[in-house]
Amino acid sequence: MAQMLKYTAIFGLALITGACAQREAGQPLDREYFGVATANNTAVLTGDRSYQIQLATRFAKEVNSTINFDFDSAVLDGAARQTLDQQAHWIRQFPEVRFRVYGHTDAVGSTAYNKSLGLRRARAAVNYLVTRGIGRDRLEAVVSYGETQPLIVTEARERQNRRTVTEVSGFVAARINELDGKYAQVIYRDYIASAASPSTLSVESKLDTE
Repeated sequence: MAQMLKYTAIFGLALITGACAQREAGQPLDREYFGVATANNTAVLTGDRSYQIQLATRFAKEVNSTINFDFDSAVLDGAARQTLDQQAHWIRQFPEVRFRVYGHTDAVGSTAYNKSLGLRRARAAVNYLVTRGIGRDRLEAVVSYGETQPLIVTEARERQNRRTVTEVSGFVAARINELDGKYAQVIYRDYIASAASPSTLSVESKLDTE
């Protein structure tokens, strides 16, 4: 027990030291893990974090989470709209879940312009999802990575870097019992569908049986 408390104290000190270093360097605090530590701990204890990870994994596996854009554009083309239609269909199955759309650009252009462009792309994706029946209160387009997280490291134009990525971000209401029933229904439905096997029986005519 004493050893555990020792490690806990060391870990806490490391978090505080890291936060202070960020502040001295003029960098914003990492709110996901430090600024909202209480909310994060609560999510873990109630089971919300487990559900969030499960749903995030399913979403990334079952749906294409990424759409791409033409150079210097935030206009959705046909392929992007088709992908967002698939995302909307998946999202509608989980009315208690929130999603966040991250905007990205390639490296051409200034940092400030690319950050703005990435955000416009994220908002374009969110606005389209809203037209497909997803509540705006379940969608966020408030983060833009601009050019800072390329898939292909290059200073040239690169379509794969000009993208938005949709991810599970949490729950509309952190009440695990409400989510549990809806999530269980979807899991049960998928389970029944996967268990059904095609019949090998043939239908005999009345003449054949007489």
